[in-house]
Amino acid sequence: MGERGQSGSHDASGLRVGVAVSRYNQDISERLLTGALEALHGMGVNDSKLTVCWVPGALELPLAAAKLVRSHDAVICLGCVIKGETAHFEHVATQCAAGVQRVALDSGTPVAFGVLTTYDRAQALSRSTAADNKGAEAAETAVEMANLLKALP
Repeated sequence: MGERGQSGSHDASGLRVGVAVSRYNQDISERLLTGALEALHGMGVNDSKLTVCWVPGALELPLAAAKLVRSHDAVICLGCVIKGETAHFEHVATQCAAGVQRVALDSGTPVAFGVLTTYDRAQALSRSTAADNKGAEAAETAVEMANLLKALP
């Protein structure tokens, strides 16, 4: 089936890309970052146009993203929130997602949500493997959207 309309390419060679990463559940976040960086390098991102910053937790990702969108064509937010015994998980995951979306809508710059929200550690590990890395998917989304927005009138 052919596509109608415009879509963005996965060519990151001319893009400035920022990546904000949560240190909470850092071993998972590092795996997501590895996947994102591998994907970005595969799409041709220039290391001189790549910024990676670490924040304490998922709730701090939107603020870092808000700063990064000022000087980048696309931003990727990476982290992992795993359900615990209290409602804290729901609040953190919901507010992080809402904050990331708000930054994207307010700035007009793509901000990809690569934050895992899982019920247990096994699910987080599964979604951060080389074969199924949500950090890589977020990188592809950010690049595609940046290129699409540049192409739209």
